[in-house]
Amino acid sequence: MAGHSKWSSIKHKKAAVDAKRGKIFTKLNKEITVAARLGGGDPTGNPRLRTALLAAKAANMPGDNITRAIKKGTGELEGVSYEEITYEGYGSGGVAILIETLTDNRNRTVGEIRALLGKNGGSMGENGCVAWIFEKKGFFIVAADGRSEDDMMEIVLEAGAEDLQQVEDNFEITCPLENFDTVHKALEEKGINPSTAELTAIPKNTVPVDESAARSNLKLLDLIDDHDDVQKVYSNLEIPDEVMAKIEEDL
Repeated sequence: MAGHSKWSSIKHKKAAVDAKRGKIFTKLNKEITVAARLGGGDPTGNPRLRTALLAAKAANMPGDNITRAIKKGTGELEGVSYEEITYEGYGSGGVAILIETLTDNRNRTVGEIRALLGKNGGSMGENGCVAWIFEKKGFFIVAADGRSEDDMMEIVLEAGAEDLQQVEDNFEITCPLENFDTVHKALEEKGINPSTAELTAIPKNTVPVDESAARSNLKLLDLIDDHDDVQKVYSNLEIPDEVMAKIEEDL
């Protein structure tokens, strides 16, 4: 969990910057469009769309953008057809990297992802080389806002969460995929709006690295995450607390 938690924390800190650049909205727009294309425009009967809309709400995505994305998916508006492709690879020190993309040109995407990895201390792997390391989970980030860990634990565990950790001024909550909606509803009923509400992939084991490899891997993950076709990137990177403290001073 440590590798996931620290990478999530860093992504959370840069989320405001990404939002200003429109990066988050671009990724959410693609996901909503694909979800609506595959399962229809009604979130009630489309769990993937429902999850995408929760993420859009957490990111304060404008309602007009959401409506257009759904209509592009259902065919009411003209839109681009995206293909879902997952890439697997390695970073410095044998760290596993899992990359989920939505692309309208697979040849362009695979070439650019391969180049990003190769130029930044990583390498592309074969299908299945690292996917087995990760488990799909529901994931929330909630501001503590004076709530105790015991109070939050009581709310989310009864709703089906399996883990809660306090990371600085936030709580990070994980749950099985099937309990995602239940946990989110439990938070809403208490007037708690997560800043992040998404499906994620958490590593079963992590790879500890030194400061040099930590910085190299974080740079690589950031570059991959910024790629226009990348929806999500996961890693089993584990950074010791003292190393993380040095890195965070530079953020």
